[in-house]
Amino acid sequence: MYCLHVQANMTQLLALLRQQSDALRAAPVRNDPDDRTRLILDAIEMRATSEQIVVAAVRQAREDGTSWQEIGDALGVTRQAAFQRYGKSIDPRTGAPMNTTPLPEAIGLANTVIDDLAAGRWGDVAARFDPKMREGLPVDALSAAWAQIVGQAGSFEAQGATESARAADVTITNTPLAFEAGDFIARITFRDDQTIAGLYILDPKSA
Repeated sequence: MYCLHVQANMTQLLALLRQQSDALRAAPVRNDPDDRTRLILDAIEMRATSEQIVVAAVRQAREDGTSWQEIGDALGVTRQAAFQRYGKSIDPRTGAPMNTTPLPEAIGLANTVIDDLAAGRWGDVAARFDPKMREGLPVDALSAAWAQIVGQAGSFEAQGATESARAADVTITNTPLAFEAGDFIARITFRDDQTIAGLYILDPKSA
């Protein structure tokens, strides 16, 4: 029954994609001067439909017994990347599907925390800690740890682009940090309530 549902959905999506493709080809003829973004919007809709077709095709492949390695090869990514994008993780504790979406605010929160560290606003950073972090890393220990990094690598200069990923019940962010004489990675773990459950300044090789 599931296989038939996937096939029916695929047929509907292909028909929709065909309609959108026809509309896109006709756009230069329509050439509505009052709607100059219509072509862009049509292309975006077509891209979204194409992605839905990929999702349906992956589900069909899995239903047919195709491995994640084979799917990853077809997509040009690793099997883990393919699974993370199209698979469904089951929580072994509950048997229910796991939430694999990173906390939407995590990247902005990480950037703010790093700004606060660089500016010496230790209290502002500690105020974001969950109870266990507050107990294990008081403000004076936090400031001492940052001072140790500065002592090793000089003044902080800049932070790079932050990446985030979901890991069970938390979101983990990794942000490159550039100092005068060395580079590090700031790894910050956020709970869904936006409190910090972990904060590490790591050597890029060990990260």
